[in-house]
Amino acid sequence: MSPVTGTVSAERAGRRVEEILDRLAAGGDRQACTAAEELVRVLMDFYGAALARTVELLGRPADDASAQGHTPAPLTGLLGDELVSSLLVLHDLHPEDVPTRIARALRGVRHALESAGYDEATGVLRLRLTGSTGCGCPTTQEVARQAAVEALACFAPEVTAVELEPVTSEPALLQIGAGPPGGGSAAGRAPATAR
Repeated sequence: MSPVTGTVSAERAGRRVEEILDRLAAGGDRQACTAAEELVRVLMDFYGAALARTVELLGRPADDASAQGHTPAPLTGLLGDELVSSLLVLHDLHPEDVPTRIARALRGVRHALESAGYDEATGVLRLRLTGSTGCGCPTTQEVARQAAVEALACFAPEVTAVELEPVTSEPALLQIGAGPPGGGSAAGRAPATAR
């Protein structure tokens, strides 16, 4: 359970349902297992229909919002919530497309990452680091990749793999100045003068 909202995560809830159904199947009572699976389907249909209706109602723009083409504020808040967003995706009700949801997930990652391309056919998302990763070592880069994987699980589960583009080292910055401080030459002599 989340200490902030008192709700379970979608991933843990899904795992728990699978565990319970697996225990029922292992018990050998095929009728009980079939009834439990049907119960899960009925409940999913029920709350899925309720979610669809909620999105429809919240998605109706107020008169001033529709004139400007903006998404109403209540819907924006729901789409940014990990639990609500994951349920909307689960029921194919999320109004945002996959690239928009990927961008939303990446904004929540503390590492500076950007999408370098998403292949819908394979589910592979390529990412590029856009900021400093500290030492630039592979461990730090893997931490950034894993943070993206975790954020994408709720907002864009269509992403099945995350690849991080190799970090290219930039050339060292060479500082060129007018001369050493104090007006002297590099060897401590006075500058040469023409005779």
